[in-house]
This record gives sequence, C-alpha cells and structure tokens, in this order.
Amino acid sequence: MSARYRQGTKTVLVAGWLALVPVAAARPPAPEPPSEPSSGAPGGGSRVIDRVVAVIGTQVLTLSELEFETRVSLVQRGAVRAAEAPLDEKTLRGALELAINYRLLVAGADRLQAFQAERSEVEARLRSFRDRFEDETSLLAFLARHDADLEQLTVVLERNVRAERILDSRIRLRAQVSDADVRRYWEEHKGTLGGPFEAVRDTIREKLFRERYTRLAGEEFQQVRESARIRRVAPFARLQEGEQP
Repeated sequence: MSARYRQGTKTVLVAGWLALVPVAAARPPAPEPPSEPSSGAPGGGSRVIDRVVAVIGTQVLTLSELEFETRVSLVQRGAVRAAEAPLDEKTLRGALELAINYRLLVAGADRLQAFQAERSEVEARLRSFRDRFEDETSLLAFLARHDADLEQLTVVLERNVRAERILDSRIRLRAQVSDADVRRYWEEHKGTLGGPFEAVRDTIREKLFRERYTRLAGEEFQQVRESARIRRVAPFARLQEGEQP
C-alpha cells in the first residue's frame, strides 16, 4: 500500500509506514457474530469456511479478505517471500486498521462521487505488482493459493489508489517541510548526522516530511472514524494499545 508524494520537485516514496499510524476505535467492539458453517462438512458437522473480522458501516470484512490484502501489501513492498509465510497477529492487526481507514475514506468519497481512480493509475499499479513476480504463471499461482483472481487484485489496488489520493489531497500541503525546518533540525543534530549540511539536507527533509505526514494521517484517520460505526470481531475485538472503550 504504497504511494508517491511530491514535495516541491522531489518525489518521496511512502511505502507501508502508514500501517503503523496509531488510531482509536470509533465504537466499543461488539460480540462476535456466528460463523458461517459449511453444509458439506464430513460427519454431519460444520466447518468454518471464513469468518468476519470487522464490520465497517455496512461493509463486512472477512478474514480471507484481510489476509489477501495483507499479502498484497507485502508484495508491493517487495516482500514476496514474506507474503507466502504465515501471518502473525501483529501484522494482521496493523493491516486491519489500515483496511478500516481506507474503506472509510473511500466510502466518504463514494457519497460525494469524488476521487475516482484513473484507469491508467490502476493499470500502472497492477503492472508494478506483476513485476514483483518472475512471470505471469507465478502471479496466477500466488492468486490461486489465496483463492483470489486478477479481478479481486484489481479491486484491492484500485481502493488503495483512491484512498491514497484522498488522504494525500487532505494533508500533503500541511506536511510540507520548510528550509528553516530542515536547517533547524540539522543545527540540533549535526553532531550525530555527520557530513556538511548540503550532504544531508535531502535526507533530513524526507525524514521530517514522513514524520509529519504520518502524524497528520493519524489525525485524519481519527477524524473519519469519529462518526463511523466500526465493529471488530474476535480475535481482533480486543482494544488496541492506548484505545479507550
């Protein structure tokens, strides 16, 4: 779930760090709804084929969807092998929070019929995703292993594109870093940075921009959640660290 943002003439690549933005629950978690059984289970019993992990407004997010979106994000960040490994709870919790945030942003844009994704941008994102694999066969095998197809992948990528554009439109200008900010940081940390100011200026600017963007993104996500109805379902129903019931 990465996006490129322009700061002046420099392009800054934001790749995955928004998943770490702390957010609070808009509503206390509700009890877990019953899982859907499979009528064809051996021995006359029931077998869980999927489970709900969150309800965001009227949208239901299942565990299989969350896991697939998490793996897509890992592949986009270059971690193709990691995307095939078991996903731990911490990873899924971070992915769930970002999935909630993105769905809320897109739902708000849908109500206003705004921020439609450009076909060319979605196609470019899909090409970039394909390039992470050795060939088309490897890509299709990845999708098949996770019970997905190219259409589902495109839906995920398109939602990410839209959410990133919405978020960027709201906070990019406020995240800009001035020359004075960069100089001040260098003056305060030049003893540990090493090298002259000109050699580290761009690195400092990017660091400050990322930090400011992350903070503003957290505030924006908090705001869109204030009027949202969100229910996390076990095992994700436990409050995140720092959240208030």
